[in-house]
Amino acid sequence: MEKIISKYFIPGKTFFLDEYLADGGYEAARQMFTKNDPKAVIEEVKKSNLRGLGGAGFPTGMKWSFIPQNTGKPVYLAVNADEGEPGTFKDKYIISHVPHLLLEGIIIASFANNVHKAYIYIRGEYVEPYQKLKRALEEAYQKNFVGKNIFGSGYDLEIVIHRGAGAYICGEETGLLESLEGKKGFPRLKPPFPAVVGLFGCPTVINNVETLAYLPSIFMRGAEWFAKLGSEKNGGLRLYSVSGHVKKPGVYELPLGISLKEIIYTHAGGIRDGKKLKAVVPGGLSAAILRADEIEVGMDFDQLRAKGTMAGSAGVIVLDETTCMVQALLVTMRFYAHESCGQCSPCREGTGWVHRILERIASGGGRPKDIENLLDICSFMGGTTICALADGAAMPLRSYPEKFRAEFEYHIQHGKCDLEREYAEAHH
Repeated sequence: MEKIISKYFIPGKTFFLDEYLADGGYEAARQMFTKNDPKAVIEEVKKSNLRGLGGAGFPTGMKWSFIPQNTGKPVYLAVNADEGEPGTFKDKYIISHVPHLLLEGIIIASFANNVHKAYIYIRGEYVEPYQKLKRALEEAYQKNFVGKNIFGSGYDLEIVIHRGAGAYICGEETGLLESLEGKKGFPRLKPPFPAVVGLFGCPTVINNVETLAYLPSIFMRGAEWFAKLGSEKNGGLRLYSVSGHVKKPGVYELPLGISLKEIIYTHAGGIRDGKKLKAVVPGGLSAAILRADEIEVGMDFDQLRAKGTMAGSAGVIVLDETTCMVQALLVTMRFYAHESCGQCSPCREGTGWVHRILERIASGGGRPKDIENLLDICSFMGGTTICALADGAAMPLRSYPEKFRAEFEYHIQHGKCDLEREYAEAHH
């Protein structure tokens, strides 16, 4: 199977400049400058069907075409390397193993959008990846791949690495911009959108690490080649972060549209310890959960949306039959209650309220109306806030009780989990 990024994922190995150059590194950027046509670059990305791989899945080339030029203001590029979505760790792998691939992607995106200053906003907890990225950037400056007159083209590009301080909300694009400006990471009202009024009030391109890391391959091997690797309207491959109760957790580079069942049973080795599959979160913690009988679905943005969930950041969290769904939802909602920035009352009050209800159910104090109350609160959270954190909390909040209602009802009626009884009966 084709490998584009993951061929560099060798345990304990980082491809710094000499090895990256030996593998053809920076050749795509060099060739791009010889053609000197930013519009052609954008058209090539459109043809590739490259989607935003941070979670939203918006077509990358179309996103770039929204950036207004000739406004008299500089255009900025903000690279989202915050990666705070639980169950997601693919950007960390890119930065840790092949940081120059990201830097070359930044150069291509910058040239296409007339960007002369780019910021990489990296998750604060990523200490070692940050150190590797910093070294790679220093190497790129020394070789004049970044800085003044890069590649002798007359084009100037400065890249700055900015470390976050451990806030999930700063992975939201406008919260990220606020943090970059030195303010609290409170998401902004939209419109205006960042493409028009972004960083420092200027037009801004915001792309995820993985999205940018695929650009060099697209320009070396062609948009049509990349588009054919994926499914309809979902070009290429992507990195799936697989964790939970599987034999071989890890990062797998596979085509968009591949079956979720194939990811779990063929690539991740199936369920560990001979247990049965119970449920799967397909796209990071914010995605609605799928039952074991729903995993024959293509893992791209459109097919998962049709199933009532989302591809998101492709963080696949696998849960076996020993998992208590009440506890799983409690842990999920504890996270959102903790990470809500508090700016919007439906999110601030809703996530905290739901967390308290679930704590009470889990500790044996459930009440008959609790499930209806959870779903009722959920209906007031989605689509009512400035950013999508409340929507991200509402998807699991709605899906867990709907798909595993009997388990929640047993918890409420008996004040304890029925897993031990179920497991004993199944293996009698």
